[in-house]
Amino acid sequence: MAESADDVLLETEEKMEGAVDHLRTEFRGMRTGRAHPGLIEHIKVDYYGSQTPLQQLANIGVPEPQLLAIKPFDPSSIGDVEKAILKSDVGLTPQNDGHIIRCAVPPLSEERRKKLVSRAKDISEQARVAIRNVRREGNRQADGLIDDGLPEDAGKKLKDEIQDLTKKYEGAVNDLLEGKTKELLET
Repeated sequence: MAESADDVLLETEEKMEGAVDHLRTEFRGMRTGRAHPGLIEHIKVDYYGSQTPLQQLANIGVPEPQLLAIKPFDPSSIGDVEKAILKSDVGLTPQNDGHIIRCAVPPLSEERRKKLVSRAKDISEQARVAIRNVRREGNRQADGLIDDGLPEDAGKKLKDEIQDLTKKYEGAVNDLLEGKTKELLET
């Protein structure tokens, strides 16, 4: 258990920030109608027996709005990179010329856009639940501090500050969702 009210507040804020950061990472990997490196940089490639993120094995560029270009640092890994992209769930078909892999990013259908918006809402709700769980844990720690001798008014102030953090980070989740929804629905 944390030693002081400041420790509880700091730990709570760090965990809430972590939930929002995780949401940002999830959204970066969601496919939109435009090409961006975040679509594939998280893909794991079987590189000499270990699962390595693509971004550690190659430069990922966007030479055109609908095209990704992947240039592996090690030319011998090009086949492994191509297989990993094919096996992933991003829905891209790589074209390998022996030096560079190109992936055309086809436009999304209206139905697919709506499914992605629904998925974004689900992921956002998971982030909100994580934030509320952190709030509950912070409040539990505040109660423990009150039981250990923290004055009642200081405990109430701590709980109010935890609630303010909850509102702040839930607002950040809502802002991220709004931006991602707008991005997914634009044609």
